Amino acid sequence: MSVKELIFDERQYIGTNKQTLSLRIFLAIFCFTAYNFTDVPEANGDLLFILGVAILVISVVLLFVTHIHTSVNKSQLMLQGFLSKGKVIIPLKEIASVEKIIYSTYLINNPVYNLHRNGKIKFYSGGKEAIQITTFDNRIFIIGTRKPEELLGVIGKLKGNT
Repeated sequence: MSVKELIFDERQYIGTNKQTLSLRIFLAIFCFTAYNFTDVPEANGDLLFILGVAILVISVVLLFVTHIHTSVNKSQLMLQGFLSKGKVIIPLKEIASVEKIIYSTYLINNPVYNLHRNGKIKFYSGGKEAIQITTFDNRIFIIGTRKPEELLGVIGKLKGNT
């Protein structure tokens, strides 16, 4: 898919998920606090400090790792993950309906790519809203996105033209 024919393009980074980022920062603060209260020449204290620094470094690196790359051109919606070799391609002519939904009622949601559960295929990195796509063969895709209105508008406009 060339860049010229892309109508919608979004990259979601795994490190920007607020819940997991908060958890990593909390663990780093715990390590630094425990290091502060250990006795002076103790080896475990140094290990806690190194672990806290490692958690912070990993958190910064994850801010630049693409988890889901969502792109739409005139004929298809393509979802590509960072570590997965397979791309999920949904031809626009197979889409029966598209709607904006709340992704989940849970407070903390784990990032997922191509998770098949309860008859639905889920893609999620962060945010509260998602787009639910139903195909003519009754497959349901739930795509978490930070730009739900824009993605919904693009797919709706392209479906109206086909």
